[in-house]
Amino acid sequence: MNDSRTISERGTVIPVLALIFASLVSVLLAGLRVKWTGNIRYLLLVWNLALAWLPLLFALGVYHRYQRGERKGWRILMLAALWILFLPNAPYIFTDLIHLNSWFGSHYWVDLCLILITALTGFLLGFISLYLMQTVVAHCWGRAAGWVLIATATGLSGFGIYFGRILRWNSWDVLVHPLRVSDSFSHWAMHPLASPGTTFAFPLLFATFLFLGYVMLYALTHLQPAHGRAAV
Repeated sequence: MNDSRTISERGTVIPVLALIFASLVSVLLAGLRVKWTGNIRYLLLVWNLALAWLPLLFALGVYHRYQRGERKGWRILMLAALWILFLPNAPYIFTDLIHLNSWFGSHYWVDLCLILITALTGFLLGFISLYLMQTVVAHCWGRAAGWVLIATATGLSGFGIYFGRILRWNSWDVLVHPLRVSDSFSHWAMHPLASPGTTFAFPLLFATFLFLGYVMLYALTHLQPAHGRAAV
């Protein structure tokens, strides 16, 4: 379990390049939408997509440090902490669907497709970061620990998205305004039944969505080509 060669560093290149391509397409489409409608609010999709890249960058930092033999130290721990803090930003773009009828124009289906393209890109950014972190954890402590990480990370992300969309806190507020975030969290914890449908159902269902989505994509990455046939 301590042989770092079981983690292929080159294996990250193609997925990252694909995500860069998808991100550029999303940015281009959002830019064309701004030019067509004159509504600069579409640029929020670009901003949210930029934030969705952060957890992948932090996960790549952990992954490559681990690949070079670093197992402990404040740098790798800091990157792991920043990864879990910013992870909700990756799937958060799905919640921008709430703006379809209020912010965006009358072309409902065009805007729906634009949001879904950007949201799917963000979701896959989160998936790759989860996969990298699971690989590192499983390599250190075993497969079961890797799946505990996935369940924990998707669960925390569900509540992180709730805090972002409903309570309007950003990930960096934990670093910039820790006392205000702590007060808001304490108030939420002391009044959990103030809005039970939103307080519990929304984050738990979103966490379930993230976990199931990860499991299905993880299963697809382990498809094996039929014997005697060339891989695509």
